[in-house]
Amino acid sequence: MPTEILMPALSPTMEEGTLAKWLVKEGDEVKSGDVIAEIETDKATMEFEAVDEGRIGKILIAEGTSAVKVNTAIAVLLEDGEEAGDISAPKAKEEPKPNADAEPEPAEKGYGGPIGAPVAGDAKADAPKGDRVFASPLARRIAKDKGLDLSQIQGSGPRGRIVKADVENAKAGEAKPAAAAAAQPEAKAAPAAAAAPAQAPKGLSTDAVLKMYADRETEEVALDGMRRTIAARLSEAKQTIPHFYLRRSAKLDALMEFRATLNKQLEGRGVKLSVNDFIIKASALALQQVPDANAVWAGDRILKLKPSDVAVAVAIEGGLFTPVLKDAHQKTLSALSAQMKDLAGRAKSKKLAPHEYQGGSFAISNLGMFGIENFDAVINPPHGAILAVGAGIPTPVVEKGEVVVRNVMSMTLSVDHRVIDGAMGAQLLEAIVAHLENPMGMLA
Repeated sequence: MPTEILMPALSPTMEEGTLAKWLVKEGDEVKSGDVIAEIETDKATMEFEAVDEGRIGKILIAEGTSAVKVNTAIAVLLEDGEEAGDISAPKAKEEPKPNADAEPEPAEKGYGGPIGAPVAGDAKADAPKGDRVFASPLARRIAKDKGLDLSQIQGSGPRGRIVKADVENAKAGEAKPAAAAAAQPEAKAAPAAAAAPAQAPKGLSTDAVLKMYADRETEEVALDGMRRTIAARLSEAKQTIPHFYLRRSAKLDALMEFRATLNKQLEGRGVKLSVNDFIIKASALALQQVPDANAVWAGDRILKLKPSDVAVAVAIEGGLFTPVLKDAHQKTLSALSAQMKDLAGRAKSKKLAPHEYQGGSFAISNLGMFGIENFDAVINPPHGAILAVGAGIPTPVVEKGEVVVRNVMSMTLSVDHRVIDGAMGAQLLEAIVAHLENPMGMLA
């Protein structure tokens, strides 16, 4: 039976994507690990690899198609002896009649789909219910030749499916715990929940807004995946996170002088440190000094991080990324600078992998280079805080009873009150300011 290749979930939050480009065509032979397509998520363009080997029998979704739901069949893979004529057009499933005693239908054979989702069928027809084994046709043939019991092999493919590599690495008689998800029959449908009471709409509807501006010249801009995700996440953040704000200013004169000295020394290596590099390092060290603030909100608990993983907002066309610099407290200023340049460059071309922009406990949003003096940033869940950084401005200050002009930078720390209380947030911000005003200590 031909194998359906399903739209994969390339990140834990992906629900749909754009099939940007096919790198194979119908009739091409593919092996496990071959890159067969490029998939655009809301944040990046990523390569999609084949899990099984075989021949591309039919491409079901044309390249350039957007809003393809995860787990949708996008192509069909044929194994030896199968022909394109064996592929039957997918039929719409009929709505099952209510029957409390009905057994669930086995899922169709395929690979792809959401990470951690129950594995699709490909089961033996005579396997007892609850003991189905999910494996590719090639894996079954190799297992038969090697005398292996597939039920004793842990699958590493999408959704726990046993693939070629699993059986090649297994030894006859070797027992491995079967995937729990594969062993559990589909749960019977629960009775329909009572209808929820109608709720007031959140904001104006699309029709209401269009009607309001019907007599004005306008241009409609369709939302792409990134803009939709930003809108959803920031709306959620402002509605569900109890923000509060702490403000401090830092005098940058010592930092600017120290930075100029370092850049002159690093000129031969092609390194040029930015003020933002110092802010990243200062924040990472401050999180180590106030470890209780190095935390995220995890629904019903607080999760404290040991390393300082600092996210930095990067503006790109149509939105923004927050690439994460992991273990930032352990890295030198020049290493942070090089990594930040690399991440920012790949962010602008949407070439970041999900693990490069997910995670962290703390974020920095710097609009100082745009002349913004101060602002309040929205927390990026599940982070505990975000630092909004403004421009350094020559400002009169009083020192030892005299008025002098210093380069002063305003900062606002937006804090999730569920994770960080006021005094703790103040300690964190004080530590950041101390490092910025005494930059040489960051090299110790």
